[in-house]
Amino acid sequence: MGKTTGFKEFDRVVEPYRAAALRVGDFKEIYTPHNEEHLKTQGARCMNCGVPFCQSNHGCPVYNLIPEWNDLVYRGRWREALDRLHKTNNFPEFTGRVCPAPCEGACVLGITSPAVTIKNLENAIIDRGFDEGWVVPNIPKRRTEKSVAVVGSGPAGLAAAAQLNQAGHQVTVYERDDRIGGLLMYGIPNMKLEKNIVERRVQLLRDEGVQFKPGIDIGRDLSIEQLIAESDAVLLATGATKPRDLAVPGREGPGVHFAMEFLTYNTKSYLDSALEDGRYISAKDKHVIVIGGGDTGTDCIGTSLRHGCKSLVNFELFPQAPTDRNTNNPWPLWPKIHRVDYGHAESIQHFGEDPRKYSINSKEILRHPDGRLKGIATVDVDSRLNEIPGTERTWEADLIFLSMGFLQPEHYINESIGIEIDGRGNFAADKVNYRTSVPNVYAAADCRRGQDLVVRAINEGREVAREIDRDLMGETNLP
Repeated sequence: MGKTTGFKEFDRVVEPYRAAALRVGDFKEIYTPHNEEHLKTQGARCMNCGVPFCQSNHGCPVYNLIPEWNDLVYRGRWREALDRLHKTNNFPEFTGRVCPAPCEGACVLGITSPAVTIKNLENAIIDRGFDEGWVVPNIPKRRTEKSVAVVGSGPAGLAAAAQLNQAGHQVTVYERDDRIGGLLMYGIPNMKLEKNIVERRVQLLRDEGVQFKPGIDIGRDLSIEQLIAESDAVLLATGATKPRDLAVPGREGPGVHFAMEFLTYNTKSYLDSALEDGRYISAKDKHVIVIGGGDTGTDCIGTSLRHGCKSLVNFELFPQAPTDRNTNNPWPLWPKIHRVDYGHAESIQHFGEDPRKYSINSKEILRHPDGRLKGIATVDVDSRLNEIPGTERTWEADLIFLSMGFLQPEHYINESIGIEIDGRGNFAADKVNYRTSVPNVYAAADCRRGQDLVVRAINEGREVAREIDRDLMGETNLP
């Protein structure tokens, strides 16, 4: 695959983001235009390895045919590369932007050298497909008499809807928010995923026959019992939307918000009025502290900078990761190494230093006598998370965002039907058939397995669609 000696001749060069000093002034996407010749060179680095771990269980969760489309890009056969990409991934324009690329962590070239720029190539292929007009509605040639209701329009719900619609079923997607997209719409900020890209794919699905009903909260606006009675199958793809809280004195009161509250309000206000309506949590001229790392923490950093915050600190409970893999983290496992994401780079450019402070445990949120947020008290911890005496500190804060992950789905949808719950509070459903304990009700992705990547949600959406189709028809041709 690629050029036989390409991995020896060419270095890894990632497509750059827009300059940090410029992109921090707006909410436009951080990416730069694709360069075809550069991408051909990067495609040439793909080795003719005996076992392509990039598309194995350690690599791509949707089993993308990565070496094949790397080779096709190298040869300038972009249309064929797009066809290969769509064979396994319904939404490469999403994963090409927001996926952390476990495929690159499992790239065989990565044993000795920097991995192939798989994520850049994937994003370029699908963007080229839309630019050239190659991505068009694929209307099913036949229809069954079966109906499926999908609850939740995030990546899992949309992937399942796309697949079930192609099988000929009538699919209706219910979303409690006012726009379709779930996490893709309101959980990921515009600078990482512009919402016209989400809306473009939703419109394609609509043109193919999928029905969307936003603004309907199943379990509140419409009973789950009614949905089950009116449908041949119901899929729960509601996500793991209950956030992990910070149980310390002073937690209750103004100024402390969950990260997703901050990000959701900001994106909605941005889409509704370009932030003119003021219906968002503004970090302008505020001392901001983000507790917790990961992509969501980085998004809080990037959003706060774009508001014009006065200062910015990001607490991490664990020590800083090493620059290179540790011996207990060998290839092809995901490399647990220190990374500088877009928000960190922007903060370094703006304030002159990385916002992250490692090995810090939050002890108490400090407030003024009138209840206003004053700051937070912390203590340093060692590698075993034991507190280190004499390291107590206080930090000034006007806003604190909690970005410590998500625990489980919200359960109000389940109050009346009593789906069995697993030990972590998720809807219990086997990964083999995705059935819950309630007949004709299925669960997939984060509400079934817990918080995870967009690409794994797409994978489970595709898999549950296959199992629903098999149960409805007795057999299935879905991949």
